Amino acid sequence: MNVRWLLDTNAASTTINKKSAAMDRHLRKVPMAELGISAVTEAELRYGAARSGSAPLQNTVEQFLLSVTIFAWDSEAAREYGELRTALERAGQVLGSLDTMIAAHALALGVILITNDQAFGRIKRLKVEDWTK
Repeated sequence: MNVRWLLDTNAASTTINKKSAAMDRHLRKVPMAELGISAVTEAELRYGAARSGSAPLQNTVEQFLLSVTIFAWDSEAAREYGELRTALERAGQVLGSLDTMIAAHALALGVILITNDQAFGRIKRLKVEDWTK
């Protein structure tokens, strides 16, 4: 596996919609083979595109999905999810279920999560970078 970074849904959406010059600069420096997304992020992107009803956006999302490695949700990610969700609940620092799944997937893969969502900072074991700054 060459993937070093996993884009969360916000980072992927920012990339697709070209909403951050800083993100674009980071992406130009990184080989696409080193970027991936979780199947959870794929689902969220497909939902957003379908909900928008915009054929151009749907096409842009499809092109993006063809350019990155998409990791299937697997048993290792599920194990991490169980442990992570339990730890967050015990600490009173609950995340949304999909965000918890994406974080668990990054932990299971041993990669850095790219996000501008500060809520992921609650997860001490998770390596996070914000490429929008």
